[in-house]
Amino acid sequence: MSAIKGARERARTEITAAIKDEARAQLAAEGASRLSLRAVARELGMVSSALYRYFPSRDELLTALIVDAYDAVGEAAETAARDATARPDGSPAVAWTAAARAVREWALAHPHEYALIHGSPVPGYVAPQDTVAPASRVGLVLIGLVREAHRAGGVTTPPLSAALRPEAVRMAAELAPDLPPANAAALVIAWAQLFGLVSFEVFGQFNGVVEDREALFRQAADGLAHSVGLTAPGGPAGG
Repeated sequence: MSAIKGARERARTEITAAIKDEARAQLAAEGASRLSLRAVARELGMVSSALYRYFPSRDELLTALIVDAYDAVGEAAETAARDATARPDGSPAVAWTAAARAVREWALAHPHEYALIHGSPVPGYVAPQDTVAPASRVGLVLIGLVREAHRAGGVTTPPLSAALRPEAVRMAAELAPDLPPANAAALVIAWAQLFGLVSFEVFGQFNGVVEDREALFRQAADGLAHSVGLTAPGGPAGG
């Protein structure tokens, strides 16, 4: 009986993966707003009623794709930061730049999936709570690096205006209670700037303006590391 159950589970996993792959192909060809369960079923040679047993609605399929995308870019950032930390020069600043570059590289390799999570909202779709934890993974990597440096006494305090201080205190209490409010506010700003830079490149805003985009991004990533209070021994964060 267990062998039969195992075979069914493997079949379900394979069909689910095939549905997602076809849905991603539709994202690339038509955009998220035109994703259709019927079209996915047709391309896979399935009847719609069979596909509904896997994803009862378009929104549930979208949620699965969104979670997968957040998990993939989050894993890329986590792996890059962990690998950089293991290097002889693996300071938190070096790991920050490595994580930022991994985000960019993933986005450029998966532009349609990046657009799904950081592009225009899909009309009529409201992301459920299921997406919150996956969406936090990159941010948690960045917070973790500043937290690690702070514990080791290797973080400077960025400037903080009087006008922003109350909000910075609130953000620190919610996001990183062990960090000074100035560093917490700087982290939120750097997180937004990181994805702003990536979005400009993915969506073509740098066309005709920036040719060596990798060099620009590396310079920016080093600057963001410095802006949150990270410093690398002997030079810029990225080397």
